[in-house]
Amino acid sequence: MSDVFFSSESVSSGHPDKLCDAISDAIVDACLAVDPNCRVAVETCVKGKADMGLIVLAGEVTVNGTAPDYEAVARKAAADIGYTSHKIGMDATDPNVCEVQVHITTQSQYIAQGVNQDDLSQGAGDQGLMFGYACTETEGLPGLNGRYFPLAAALSQKLTRRLSEVREQGILPWARPDAKSQVTIAYDEDDNVDYVHTVVIAIQHDDDLKDMFDGDIDAEQAHIRAEIEEKVVKHVIPAEILPDNYRLVVNGTGRFADPGGPYADAGLTGRKIIVDTYGGMGRHGGGAFSGKDPSKVDRSAAYASRWAAKHIVAAGLAKRCEIQLAYVIGIAEPVSVRVETFGTGTVDDKTLTQRVNKVFDFRPRAIIKELDLLKPIYSVTAAGGHFGRTPGADGSFPWETIDDSRVLALKN
Repeated sequence: MSDVFFSSESVSSGHPDKLCDAISDAIVDACLAVDPNCRVAVETCVKGKADMGLIVLAGEVTVNGTAPDYEAVARKAAADIGYTSHKIGMDATDPNVCEVQVHITTQSQYIAQGVNQDDLSQGAGDQGLMFGYACTETEGLPGLNGRYFPLAAALSQKLTRRLSEVREQGILPWARPDAKSQVTIAYDEDDNVDYVHTVVIAIQHDDDLKDMFDGDIDAEQAHIRAEIEEKVVKHVIPAEILPDNYRLVVNGTGRFADPGGPYADAGLTGRKIIVDTYGGMGRHGGGAFSGKDPSKVDRSAAYASRWAAKHIVAAGLAKRCEIQLAYVIGIAEPVSVRVETFGTGTVDDKTLTQRVNKVFDFRPRAIIKELDLLKPIYSVTAAGGHFGRTPGADGSFPWETIDDSRVLALKN
């Protein structure tokens, strides 16, 4: 048995921080639908209280056209996630029990002057550094081929997406929007994936569920555990890596009954940046994604660096690849590009860096053009991870596509 472990977590769409990400990204999409060249930087804060829920919107938006009704967008985003009852933590649909405050101004002229060009000279929307990561851990496993993603992160993200699915489809009618997952992977002496060691699930549930068991809390919790194992864990995790003696912890502190969500914990945009990316396996530059239009390199360059790293691994040039980009506000060319393969590359990292610079254009406007990022495709990214996802027919997750011509170019 291996004693080398790595763990990653994820949170569901109804987690208070993810609720905020969803609202912020819904505003981004609403603005892009009006003006593809809009500038958006919006943060959201939520808190449920005994008598009133609160959604606070703050930030900067510049849009050529009629601005969206920010309050209406926020209420719909929260309602779509499932927050339609004050009893469970928030009723975003009812102004009598949920207040929305809007504090949104226009973008600073000093930022705008460096990023408003509509050609390849468009500068970065801010200084900063971004990382992209890819690896082979998911390859060879059913339902995960082609993702080139850290396995613990891939599984924890799939678990939270499944937790939302079983609630929305009525498979687990007692489930509520607020949930979390965590997966621990065991590795063998050669640093290859061995098996799943531990799965942790926290799931808010109907307070009345206990009545099915005549108020017996132990019976209620045993039922929740059994249902989660059968309809969530075993549905998501391939049997090949889930041993009979794996450890499953469900609601480790006991009951997680109504009210939960924003009532139990305040939420804030951008507070789950590791959940959004690689589960801690790859480094992070510190900038959040949600609530930002693609002129912000925190978002677009992180997508581009993931796209490039995935191509290197897909090309068979490394088992693990991390790419760092760094920018200066108002300047198009990145100040640095670095490829790191952690000793797994078939060629040296310096050579790979040179090839990446020839094959990929990391100027902000080039990224936006090549990945077609001016569409309203961001709401779906707000929960379940921004990476390791399946590209959609609507143009979502374009940074997860593989371009065979770029794979070939990287090899030569």
